Amino acid sequence: MSLDKVIAISGKPGLFKLITQTRGGFVAESLIDNKRLSVSVQNNVSILSEIAIYTLTEEVPLSSVFQKIKDKENGGVTSVNPKDSKDKLEEYFFEVLPDYDEDRVYASDIKKVIQWYNLLQKHDMLESLAEESKKQSQEEE
Repeated sequence: MSLDKVIAISGKPGLFKLITQTRGGFVAESLIDNKRLSVSVQNNVSILSEIAIYTLTEEVPLSSVFQKIKDKENGGVTSVNPKDSKDKLEEYFFEVLPDYDEDRVYASDIKKVIQWYNLLQKHDMLESLAEESKKQSQEEE
């Protein structure tokens, strides 16, 4: 499944996959507990494929960041826990994305990226990342 079908909903923990569209929004299923909920157009929703991380030179798509974490961890869960200290999270993120912009990427953002990566990894949803990050880099050129 591509990141086009995975969303984050403001105020709701975890990630959701899109199930179907309705007249006033859509139905999404939680990746945490598989519960379905109706999401209206008033909710603040972010599609993972449209999220990017600031670096000193450009914005790197989240799929590329996930791919770098996947390469670093050999496809396994992250070696750092999202609840670790700010310094430990930043040190880990520097290993994954050495030129990320420290002024615009906060520890809370790093924590979210790590949580999301682990959730997607748990559900075997990282397989399409290599093709997706190639496609996005081709579109940018």
